[in-house]
This record gives sequence, C-alpha cells and structure tokens, in this order.
Amino acid sequence: MTDTASGSGASGIVKAAPALLGSLRLPADKSVGQRALLFTAMGSGTAEITLDRPGEDVFSMASALQTLGAVRSIDTDADGIVRVLVKGGGTPKAASLRGNGGETLDCGNAGTTMRLLTGALAGRPGTATLIGDDSLSGRPMERVARPLRSAGADVTTTDGHAPVVIRGRRPLSATDHELAVASAQVIGCLTLAALAARGTTTITVPGPTRDHTERMLAWLGAPVRREGPVTTVQGPAGFAVRSMRVPGDISSAAGWLIAGALHPDAHIIIEDVGLNPSRTGIIDVLRDMGADIKVASDGPTDDCPEPVGTITVDGGNPLHAIDLHGDRVDDIIDELPLIAVAMAAAEGVSTLSDAAELRVKESDRIALVVENLRAIGAHAEEREDGWVISRGAPRDAAIRTDGDHRVAMSFAIAALTGVAGTVTIDDPDCAAVSYPTFWTDMERLIR
Repeated sequence: MTDTASGSGASGIVKAAPALLGSLRLPADKSVGQRALLFTAMGSGTAEITLDRPGEDVFSMASALQTLGAVRSIDTDADGIVRVLVKGGGTPKAASLRGNGGETLDCGNAGTTMRLLTGALAGRPGTATLIGDDSLSGRPMERVARPLRSAGADVTTTDGHAPVVIRGRRPLSATDHELAVASAQVIGCLTLAALAARGTTTITVPGPTRDHTERMLAWLGAPVRREGPVTTVQGPAGFAVRSMRVPGDISSAAGWLIAGALHPDAHIIIEDVGLNPSRTGIIDVLRDMGADIKVASDGPTDDCPEPVGTITVDGGNPLHAIDLHGDRVDDIIDELPLIAVAMAAAEGVSTLSDAAELRVKESDRIALVVENLRAIGAHAEEREDGWVISRGAPRDAAIRTDGDHRVAMSFAIAALTGVAGTVTIDDPDCAAVSYPTFWTDMERLIR
C-alpha cells in the first residue's frame, strides 16, 4: 500500500499490495493533448479541446498559447475534465499567434511544447523566447534549430539548449531533411515550419517514430502525408480546426499493464485509452515476455483522430527475459524505465541496446534506472546505449528520481508488485508531469 495523502504522493512510501483489481480511465495523452492545442491555435476557426485530468505538460502548452493570444478560456469541472477554448490564427501568414511580440514562453518540463512551438513560430511574424525548468534546459535543442535554419528560419539556442529565441520569418524555404535521430518531436517541429514554407518539404528518419503530428494534421485537412520513414508537407497551407476529445495516455497505462503482468493476483482494465499503432509497442513487449493482455479497439471517432479502446491485463503468468534493440526501441522509448522493472522480475537475463536517447530525457534514464535497480536488489549493468538486467533479491530502498516522473512511477510499481521491498520515492509529486492522479489511481486498484 502507499503512504499518501489526498493523492499527492505525500511521503511516497510504497509497499507490496495483496491484490490489484479494478478498472481505470487515465489522464489525457500528453503527446496528443499538446498537439491538439497547438494545431488548433494554428488553424482557422475556434474549437474546444476536451482533456480528462491532463498533466502539467499539457498546461505548459496551454499557458504558452494563452500568452500568444490563442487560448481564450480554460474550464475544469468537478471530475477534473478540462475544456480549453482555442481560437486559431488562420493562414500561416496570420499574426494572431504571437501576442504583442517579444513574449517569453515558459515551457516548464515539456520538451514537446518547446520543440513544437519552435517550429510553429519559426514561420510566423514576431519574436519569442522559449524557456524551461532546469531539466528541460539541459535537453538538446540544436536538433530542431539546425534543420530549421536550413529552411531559412532564425532560431538561436543557448549553447545548444534553452533558452531558445525565435525570430519569425516568412516564407520559409521548402527543404529535404534527413534526420540522424528518429524523433517524433523533431518531425513535428519541422512539419509545422513546413506549413509556412513555399513548396514541398520532405522529412526522412532512420527508424519508426510516433505519428501523432501527421495523423492529426491530416485529420484536420492539412496537406501532410506520412509514408514509411518519409513525411511530406506541401506549403504554404492552412487548415480548418475541429473540436477534439483527447484519449487516455497509453504511456500512463504502461505502469498498470506491467503491474498487472507482474502481480500474481491482478485483473486490471484500462478504458478509453489511445491505441495508436506507433505507441502500442509496450503491449507487444509484455506479450513477448509472457504477459496475458487483451486489447479491444474502437478505432478513431468523429472527435478524435486516434484509435481508442480498452486493454485488460491479468496476472499469474511468469515472465521471461527479453532482448530489445534496433527499431523496436523507438516505439517504447518512454516506457523503458517501466520495462526495466519487468526485466528485473523476469526469468533470465534481459538486455537493452540502441537506446542512447534515454540519456537526454528528463534525466539520464540509463544511469538512474540502473542505480535504482541495484538499490532494490536487482542485478543491473549500465551500457552506453542501454542496460543488462536480471532478477535479484528484493530489498527496501530509497529511490532517487532527479524529478523524473517516469522513474518515480516505475519504482513505485516495482514496490507495489514485490519486485522491490518497501521503497521511499524522493519526489513523488513529479508524477504529475504526465499523470497527476497516479497515486490515487494506485489506491483504487489495491485490494
């Protein structure tokens, strides 16, 4: 059980649960939610975006767009449902998505907000400075600034990091981008800039990535197409907005899928969750390890471009080791700290490689996950681009998170399922970045 108060995470003390039973509806997907708000601000017309208990990253985007004059109201009902009214700026030449000029936009901890705003503002008039918290300020921003400059944008970073200064220009030049890193945030940034460019822009990546940007823009009627590793954008172009309901976040579901798979007495149902094929790699990994998981998809709906459905997981099946590498890693990059916990419970030796991107997330997740796995008694070895993990003897531990929400939730799940002894999370409230109701949802499942 958890030693929490009012779902805040309080002391962050977690111990093994007797059973995990019940159903959950999860907070709005932060990747989809941030895009829904920004793309509506860039389109023509006014629309309402509906989000169930969104995390802090979504509010970072909403706040930035409010400063820019696009968000007209934010209303939250008694159940935590948030409705954001957004007025779009119209064509790529419109100036309304820029406030009064010279704004400083605080992106908080949200890398998606910072990188997508950089692309959106690069081709629109006005100057903006994007800042973030200490964690975000340590993340690489030249990976978006450099290709934007090749399209004629005026983007300046601070030694490769935030603050990022954008001096909007129009029109930008259509460019053929070939990216060294398969990053959905970089693709999204360049796609938004390409909507303000003259001609056909192509963006080619070396491996699979999430397709939320391309899927949503196409749903809105923008001339954006994704075929395999290539995204094509025909600019300059505008599009009409549509009201949208954002589904539950499958990355938040991942914790309960792993908890359900690891606990011998578990039956957990996740309802109304996004099932984008580029995000369901976590299900495939757990099934390959032996987990009992069932999925029922309802497909996209009139008010959501993403497929949505229900996932059910039952415990009791022993898990076995897995080797993860290559393209498969890109689909599960956010879930890897949780998968590390499953590896620590599995029979055999598991490995991860080709995941160097973990070192430039909200923390150095390779180093931090390995450190905490050792603390809870697992056998773990750090590699430059991954780790080697096998089962150990569970023990009590203090968990260092460095403010990383994924790390905090992963090691709470480890304790909840007996992979660890009793743990004390040093910053339990950081879970709110993506999952503000994580601790209360945990209490709902404990029997």
